[in-house]
Amino acid sequence: MFQTLIIRLSSMGDVIHHFPALSDLARHRPDIAIDWVVEEGFAALPALHPAVRTVIPTALRRWRKAPLKSRAEFLNFRRQLRHCQYDLILDSQGLIKSAFVAKQALGPISGYDRVSAREGLASLAYQHKYPVSRHQHAIIRNRQLSAQAFNYEIDDNINYGLNIPQLDLPWRPGQAYAVLLSATSRSDKEWAEDNWITLGKRLDAIGICSVLPWGSTLEQERSQRLAAAIPHAVCPPQMSLKEAASLLAASQVVVGVDTGLAHLAAAVAVPVIAIFCASDPQLTGVLASSYAVNLGNNGAPPSLESVWQATLDGIK
Repeated sequence: MFQTLIIRLSSMGDVIHHFPALSDLARHRPDIAIDWVVEEGFAALPALHPAVRTVIPTALRRWRKAPLKSRAEFLNFRRQLRHCQYDLILDSQGLIKSAFVAKQALGPISGYDRVSAREGLASLAYQHKYPVSRHQHAIIRNRQLSAQAFNYEIDDNINYGLNIPQLDLPWRPGQAYAVLLSATSRSDKEWAEDNWITLGKRLDAIGICSVLPWGSTLEQERSQRLAAAIPHAVCPPQMSLKEAASLLAASQVVVGVDTGLAHLAAAVAVPVIAIFCASDPQLTGVLASSYAVNLGNNGAPPSLESVWQATLDGIK
């Protein structure tokens, strides 16, 4: 059996952006066994795709902070990578760190050429290099790279191909609900709290309650403030990625700032509206064959009314 290794380490959005390419590969080359190297914090994500045989977690972020103490852990990771001889290793991230990981495995490495890679020096590690325009969405770039590396043609359909677990979340509302992703680690990506409150109240008026996930303590405090101001809103406990996927998949609609969970919503094919306040959605916005809308731009947050109209259109 042909064996391949995918190198796509982080962040959450970057990992999710490779799923359509993985679905393409699985459809065109069902004879291939696929392993995936990913940062340990995102290891639950590749495991959601049925085409992935083995997820190999790495901890480069953590190891860099204490390289001497982490030596034994790194050597064990490298032994995992070398458990077999790969027929093709695909670095779809195009960074020096991802190329370094690819070099630890056994087999020929494919990736972007010098001009196409996010960090051109990464291409020095590749035996096979492919041109892919950087002026395209990340999902399209990943699909084109994979198609060249494995010699098949892609179509216009975007299929993330995930198997979403049906989990029992006892706090999940018993009625129809929307997921409002107000949490972000960057203050310049935030959308005004008054907008979230008005949006939640309008949803409640049409029988849809709001769930406000969070990740950090500051985000939890924000979600609690918003939930207190929105009738019937829920501020849930902290969730794993599997729990978040289950929550998103059963929602009526997802509205969120530029965050990994907004991309996960697109991946599980629920209607999603992504709000951009400090970044450009052209290259990394939500993208799906299902309902996925990007509003706003760098320095130009979308209006409440535009978000509300897109939300209504998504619910319909």
